[in-house]
Amino acid sequence: MTQLAVPIGIVGIVVMLVVPLPPAFLDLLITVNITGALLILLTAMFIHRPLDFAAFPAVILVMTLFRLALNVSTTRLVLLDGYAGKVVETFGTFVVGGSLVVGLIVFTILLIIQFVVITNGAGRVAEVGARFTLDAMPGKQMAIDADLNSGLIDEEEARRRRSEVHAEADFYGAMDGASKFVKGDAIAGVIITLVNLLGGFAIGVAQMGMPMGEAVQTYSLLSVGDGLVSQIPALLLSVATGLVVTRSTGNDDMGSDIVRQLTSQRLPMRIAGGAALFLCLIPGLPKLPFIAAGGLLLIASSRVRDDAADAIEEQDRVDRALAAAPTDTPEQLAAEVQVNPLGLELAADLIDLVDSSAGGDLLDRVKALRRKIAGDLGIVIPPVRTRDNIDLPSQTYAITLFGIEVARGEAPPGTVLAIGDFLGSLPGTATREPVFGLEAKWIPSEMRSQAELSGATVVDRASVLTTHLAEVVTQHAARLLGREDVRMLTEVVKRTNPVVVEELTPAQLSLGEVQLVLQALLDEGVAIRDLVRIFEALSLKAPRTKEPDALVEAARTALGPAIAAPYLVDGTLHVMTFDPQLEQRLLETMRAGDHGPMIAIDPDTGGAMITELLQQATEMENRNLRPVLVCAPQVRAAVRRLVGPTVPRLAVMSYQELGGAARIQSEAVITAPTPALT
Repeated sequence: MTQLAVPIGIVGIVVMLVVPLPPAFLDLLITVNITGALLILLTAMFIHRPLDFAAFPAVILVMTLFRLALNVSTTRLVLLDGYAGKVVETFGTFVVGGSLVVGLIVFTILLIIQFVVITNGAGRVAEVGARFTLDAMPGKQMAIDADLNSGLIDEEEARRRRSEVHAEADFYGAMDGASKFVKGDAIAGVIITLVNLLGGFAIGVAQMGMPMGEAVQTYSLLSVGDGLVSQIPALLLSVATGLVVTRSTGNDDMGSDIVRQLTSQRLPMRIAGGAALFLCLIPGLPKLPFIAAGGLLLIASSRVRDDAADAIEEQDRVDRALAAAPTDTPEQLAAEVQVNPLGLELAADLIDLVDSSAGGDLLDRVKALRRKIAGDLGIVIPPVRTRDNIDLPSQTYAITLFGIEVARGEAPPGTVLAIGDFLGSLPGTATREPVFGLEAKWIPSEMRSQAELSGATVVDRASVLTTHLAEVVTQHAARLLGREDVRMLTEVVKRTNPVVVEELTPAQLSLGEVQLVLQALLDEGVAIRDLVRIFEALSLKAPRTKEPDALVEAARTALGPAIAAPYLVDGTLHVMTFDPQLEQRLLETMRAGDHGPMIAIDPDTGGAMITELLQQATEMENRNLRPVLVCAPQVRAAVRRLVGPTVPRLAVMSYQELGGAARIQSEAVITAPTPALT
């Protein structure tokens, strides 16, 4: 039934424009109009954010049309019968004291308040809000994508935020147009009242034969009463419009926010109270009102907590607790000399990234990154120890692994990173994106909108640092997987699949041997989330051999579909293969090494093969394809050791691992020159 209420109401409004209404029914509709406007105003005051009243633009249009229809109905009754119901008559006589001059002055003041002050200001705020919201949409979308990529939010939350961004843009765009309805309504109120005054005077004198004074008194008071009846709800709606478009997002309603913020500081309340008492000294001013106002402010200020004093008291308490704690116990000394597996060091001018009071959320993003990596790779990385380092150059951060720096980057304060090809017109410092090496530039934060409009991808400093940290963790995931981590992962699997674990360890493989297999998988970018399949494959292979490469190949074969999945493009796996003769030569030149089989091919052949692999891989990447090299399982591990240092992003798979690809397309066949006969 509720879905029919508004359509039926709009049809009724249209009927009111052409069908005369009895005065009693018109009184009811005028009362509904005033009450509805008051309800809208109160709703606007109690919302927490503008989008909580997303239907407000449509409400403005409907209420404006309803009010204009009432104007037409009252005008018809005033001009035809000289009577438009009790409400209009009361506003024309009692509210303004039956004085035409007073009524016109009150009506004019209401128009000035609504049209010049409230409507103009609300319209301007709505226009600017719509423009800024639309300009900020690309940046908000990029921020959502950055939070999603860093693991700070999940896909569902990202989808909700994107929907909210679009809804906000639609709302402010609609409010920009709806404010024009309010402005037009004010103008229409003036014109309708003037028409009623002139038309009523003409009808009273010419048609009704009234004396000029009586005609002016009768029709003018009714016209002023009609104008007041219309302008009061119009004024309420204009105020509601101003409240909505100027409302910032908050945790409470508007009244609670205003009271809390006005009474949160003791000193301003004391100064205002003292100033009110000081005004009592001016001769001629009434003393009691100023004493009452100043006294109430001073009494209220005594009940407000001083935030600065509380902060100092809390800091003193912390300092005393730290001073009382022993600092040279063996346990504390041992904890201090321990090497942290993963660390993040910041220069002194980058501390704002972790300072929550300054808006820094880096620590929260790092925590979310740990969850994301656990979901992507299947390992739980150790906590990231974040600390300042005065030895670092300004604007610099460093990522350490077991106390040794493995990566370094810059994040200048007050800037964002613009990534793209057309950055020459933007001011800033040229650099390269730390993960993929793309051309980029650190630009002032206030230039963000301009950079987005020019087609650049803009990323904030915390996202750059978090993305860099994620890349470092992914590259060194094998080193971060310790023996204790393997034990913990094994215990997790044992809770749901106890037979798999009991059959594998310690009966067939020790935790150390399982660790070597898992580290080898992580070294090649293979996630170890499916530990059940990995353990099952190792249980079948371990009775025949304990050789690490053989165990790794068994695990990879079991994970074949999962290994191939990240490299699929539209369901197709684009691969490179070796020429059969070259692959046979690689198999024949394999030699045993300390870390597994190695390929001892002659330098000319090996160099030519790697050069061709690098060229083909680069060409595929330029076509947005993910290069994959496929070879026989007997040489796969040795080939990976040979080409890995030169082409690190090239995935090397065996033919047995291609079961997860629906379609396989060959992009290149790698050949090598035949060595000269001697």
